[in-house]
Amino acid sequence: MTVTALAPAPTRTAAVAARLAAPRPTWTVTCDVLVVGSGVAGLSVVAGLTGAGLDVVLVTKGGLDAGSTAWAQGGIARAAAVPGDIAAHARDTLVAGAGLCDPAAVRRLAAEGPAAVAALVARGAVFDTAADGRLAQTREGGHSRARIVHAGGDATGAEVQRALTAVATGLAGSRLAVTEHTYLLDLERTDDGQVTGALVARTGARGRTTSTGRILARATVLATGGLGRVFRATTNPAAVTGDGMAAALRAGAVLRDVEFVQFHPTVFAGDDDGTGQALLVSEAVRGEGAVLRDAHGSPVMAGVHPLADLAPRDVVAARMAQVMAAQGVDHLYLDARGIGAARLERRFPTVLAGCRAAGVDPVTAPVPVRPAQHYSCGGVAADLDGRTSLPGLFAVGEVACTGVHGANRLASNSLLEGLVAGSDAALVLREDLPRRRSGAVPGVAAGTDPAARVAVASAMQSDAGVLRSPRGLAGLASLLDLTAPTAREAAGDLAAWEATNLHALSTVLVAAASARVESRGCHRRTDATEPSDAWAVHLDTTAAPDGGSLLATSTARTEGETG
Repeated sequence: MTVTALAPAPTRTAAVAARLAAPRPTWTVTCDVLVVGSGVAGLSVVAGLTGAGLDVVLVTKGGLDAGSTAWAQGGIARAAAVPGDIAAHARDTLVAGAGLCDPAAVRRLAAEGPAAVAALVARGAVFDTAADGRLAQTREGGHSRARIVHAGGDATGAEVQRALTAVATGLAGSRLAVTEHTYLLDLERTDDGQVTGALVARTGARGRTTSTGRILARATVLATGGLGRVFRATTNPAAVTGDGMAAALRAGAVLRDVEFVQFHPTVFAGDDDGTGQALLVSEAVRGEGAVLRDAHGSPVMAGVHPLADLAPRDVVAARMAQVMAAQGVDHLYLDARGIGAARLERRFPTVLAGCRAAGVDPVTAPVPVRPAQHYSCGGVAADLDGRTSLPGLFAVGEVACTGVHGANRLASNSLLEGLVAGSDAALVLREDLPRRRSGAVPGVAAGTDPAARVAVASAMQSDAGVLRSPRGLAGLASLLDLTAPTAREAAGDLAAWEATNLHALSTVLVAAASARVESRGCHRRTDATEPSDAWAVHLDTTAAPDGGSLLATSTARTEGETG
């Protein structure tokens, strides 16, 4: 059933570019497996391919630690060593996913979690421990019990990144080549859709291209993260501009459920110029007893949900947005004073340092907070082994939509998914690589004017943020049409490529959010405030063969899906 189609304006070549405008390649590298991205998912693939006898190339947009993994605060959700907690973890994930999870994938994620964390420890990661020497555990929103393991108090992502980067650095040599500051432009593919590698650009100062080349591979793994910079306010670092999702879209891959964007409820409400990375105030702070309050000191979540301040993120963010709108304010407050100075200092050194640098001490004063974009629940449609709709193309981590997050990700399942999917994809690649073929990047080169990027991101923040209205989405569609990519000469730089990718993903997101006339998980409509049985389906989006219009279709749920 066709739900919507976004047609290109007649004065332009396309609503979505067929390929990025870039110089012709001047060099070629051949390998067995190309991994694009160096966060937890990409590095887990690399680690899992150790000793497989395969030539692996790892490329990353910035430095090895420039992505989102290093910024993750809360921890890794993994079933506790108590009877029944694997099943309980799966149940909590399904509830948070609001009816769009794949139960088989969720059960597998929960079941493989303990071993995945144990493997990470074996690779050198150091987690916080309790008095008895076991891994310390805390609780976060949506979890029925404490099962979040953490490192450095609130610096889990940094420790995961450190440990896996050390593994990759140690492997670099004859069978692993690591290239930093290398930007994914487009995927090469055969006429029948098999991905055969990628066109990439090496970038220097100020994002200028130093050279463009081809990396030919039997399998290409996208581990490029989410689309955070689609929005003006985000906890994501500057590198997260949806490059992998956009390249997959242009190559003909299916993008699934892109409208489900998680907004973290507690992000420091400081000045925002649209260029910086918002300070996340970890959900674990609420897990330790902090309370959301309005300017009058009244608890915001009292009576709203049985878990109160530890309700799933979509519930808390939506409630905050409603209260802020009703009171005419742009932030609320997180009161952590009851936790106590000693515990705050020990558990949340990163949060305290960030807040104090901004002029607020959580030990003595409530912290001003508001929701901001945090995580992409949708992405390139894939299974938990990373297989996508295109042969030769794999997707792992936040760039992928594997069915484990559904309409709303359960807290601290993101690092876990990166570990599990990355490791499982490596197992598949060790046993079943496609044969080598030759492909190309077809279509007319096009691009979006980088000058429009800030205006589009601001409009996305206002009208495709926590609460979405028909009028706001229609206005966004018009703005995106006005700023659609146009045919360009084969040249470009990082700013132009990022702007084009962000425009493409904004277009997909707005089309899907306009089509889904219900409120489910982290997609909240002001005109349809409840979920609808008719919309208990996924929305799949593909680009037309010429790179022009977007075709969005509804797909049946996986049998047995439930929320």
